[in-house]
Amino acid sequence: MRAAARVSAVMLKEYIPVLLQILIASGFAAVTLLISVMLGKAAKSNAVKDSAYECGMLPLGEAQPRFSVKFYIVAMLFVLFDIEVVFLYPWALVYKDYLQGVSGAILGTMLGFVSILGVAFVYAWKKGALNWKS
Repeated sequence: MRAAARVSAVMLKEYIPVLLQILIASGFAAVTLLISVMLGKAAKSNAVKDSAYECGMLPLGEAQPRFSVKFYIVAMLFVLFDIEVVFLYPWALVYKDYLQGVSGAILGTMLGFVSILGVAFVYAWKKGALNWKS
């Protein structure tokens, strides 16, 4: 029975820093909000202050303008080729280390990956997805 109590006390000591951090974070958030409410100025609302701010322009027209499909195609192509770079970076970091043990296998897999993306790029180019004027 005594050993179990000792283990429980040791485990409680492990959680004290976590509980202390939660207490401090909660206290800081509460004090910050309280000070903000006490010291902040309550602005009187009016129609001008409650209207949407549109970069100095009067908010006229539809709430959500229609975008061309071209905009979304360019955005998707950007994401596609941006992710390619995300995969190339870690590969480039470990390439020299793996070159001694695996030799050409690591280069072959990346060349296959880049060639597939190259074919996708050529396809998008031929279809005119990268042409801004159309």
